[in-house]
Amino acid sequence: MRKMRWFFLLIGAVFVSGVWFYFNHQKNTENPAAAPGKNASQTGRRGPGGPVPVVAGLVQKRDVPIYLDGIGTVQAYNTVTVHPQLSGTLTTVAFKEGQDVKKGDLIAVIDPRPYQAALDGAVAKKNQDIAQLNNAKVLLDRDTDLFKKGVLDHQTYDTQRFMVDQLDATVKADQAAIDNAQTQLSYTQITAPFDARCGIRQVDQGNLVSPSSSLVILTQLKPISVIFTLPQQNLIEINEASSHGALKVMALDSGQSKGLAEGTLAVVDNEIDTTTGTIKLKANFPNEDLKLWPGQFVNTRLLVSTQKDGLVVPASVVQRGPNGTFAYVITPKNTAEMRPVEVGQIDGGQALINSGLQDGERVVIDGQYKLQPGALVQVTNPGGGKPLAQNDRVSDPDQSMQPGSPNPRAKPGDPGESTAAGALESQAAQASPSDQSQVPGPKPFGQNHAPDSSSFGQNRAGHPGHRSEASPPSSGKASSSAMAIQGREGQK
Repeated sequence: MRKMRWFFLLIGAVFVSGVWFYFNHQKNTENPAAAPGKNASQTGRRGPGGPVPVVAGLVQKRDVPIYLDGIGTVQAYNTVTVHPQLSGTLTTVAFKEGQDVKKGDLIAVIDPRPYQAALDGAVAKKNQDIAQLNNAKVLLDRDTDLFKKGVLDHQTYDTQRFMVDQLDATVKADQAAIDNAQTQLSYTQITAPFDARCGIRQVDQGNLVSPSSSLVILTQLKPISVIFTLPQQNLIEINEASSHGALKVMALDSGQSKGLAEGTLAVVDNEIDTTTGTIKLKANFPNEDLKLWPGQFVNTRLLVSTQKDGLVVPASVVQRGPNGTFAYVITPKNTAEMRPVEVGQIDGGQALINSGLQDGERVVIDGQYKLQPGALVQVTNPGGGKPLAQNDRVSDPDQSMQPGSPNPRAKPGDPGESTAAGALESQAAQASPSDQSQVPGPKPFGQNHAPDSSSFGQNRAGHPGHRSEASPPSSGKASSSAMAIQGREGQK
C-alpha cells in the first residue's frame, strides 16, 4: 500500500515538473525574442527584413491656384411661362417641343376674328365722329361771322363753339379705342420674348384658352447661370479678389471628375443665409456646347488667387495622426524623419504645404505604414526591376516573414515585426538533439519544412500556416514527454 502511494506521489511530481518546464520554456522563448527588437529599435529600427522599401518624391516649387469649392444648381439665364393675354380659341401652335426659337418668332395664334371686328368697329366710330366734328366746325365759322356783325347772340355762339370741342374729344377717344383694339388683336399673335428653347407643349391646338392657361415654358440656355453657396468665412476673401476684376468659376459634374464649363462670377448676394451660415453667389457661363442644363446639380470651383512658388507634394505624402498632419522626410542618411506639416489645400492629387517642408527635400510617397521615426529606408523605383506593387503584395502570411522582405501586416512598434529572429534562435537553442539532427541548420522562420503534420508553423497539407505566439514549439513538448517517460522507468 505504501509503495502504491509513493508511486502516485512520484507520478504527480513528474507531472508538476513537466508543467513547470513547459511554461518556463515558453517564457524563455518569448524573452530572447524581445531583445533583438529592442536592439533593432535602438540602432535605426532595422527589423529582420532590413531597410524598409519606400517610394520617394521631391518637394517642388510651383504656382498653385487657390480655389473655393462649392455646390450649386444650374439656372436658366431667363425663364418665362407663356400665357395668353386674352381669351379665345387656339387656332395655331407654331412651335415644336424642344425647338430653339429666336426673339420675335411666332409661338401660337389665337382666333383673331372677334378682335379684328372690334378694331373695325372702332375705326368706323372714329370716322363717324370726325364727320360730325367737321360739320360742327363749319357751323362755328358761320356763327362767328354772324356774332361779329351783331346778328347772333352770345348763347348760340358759345354753344356751337363748345360743340366743336366736344366732338374733337370724341374723335380722340375713338382713336384710343382703335389703339386698344389693335393691341388686343396683336395679342392673338404670341411671339418669343428672347432667344430660348421651347419646353413641352401644355395646351394643344383647338382648345379654348384664357389668361390663366399656360402654353409652354421658354428657357434661355445661352448664356446660362449657376447659383452656388460658400461658407460665410470666405466672404471677405471673395470681395477682396473681386475688387481686382472678374473671378473665374469652373463647373464640374457631381463626381468632380469632369469639367463642364468655365464662366465668371456675376453676383454676390447682398445678405448671408442665417439658417446655414452661407453666402449665395451667381456665375454666368456661355454654355455654347450646352453641357449645363437648368436644374442640374454641379460642383463649382471659384478661383480667388494664385500662390506663387508654393511648395507642392503628392497628396499621398500627407498623413494624419493624433497630433495632426505629418509627412515622412528621408534624411541624407536614408532614415525616416516624421515631421509635422501644415496643409494649405489638396487638389488634383497635389498637396500645397504652407509649412514643415523645404524645397528639394525627399519625402515618402508610398510605404508609410511600415515606417517609424528613425527607420532605415530603401528608395525603390517602381519603374525598374520588380514592380513595387508585387513587393508590397503578399499572398501568404508566412511568406511575408521571409528574410529580406517586409511584413506588411506589422505596424510600427509591433513586437511581431522585430522578434521573429529571436523566436527562431530560442526555438533552435531549446530543441532536443533528436530534433536538431533532423535539420542541417537553423532555418529562418517561415520557410517551408518537409510536409509533416508535426512541423511547427505548417498545416497537414504541408503549406505554411499562420504564426501564433501563444503556441509552444514542438521541441518543448518532446522534452516534457521524455522526462515523464524517464521518471516512470526509474520508479519501476
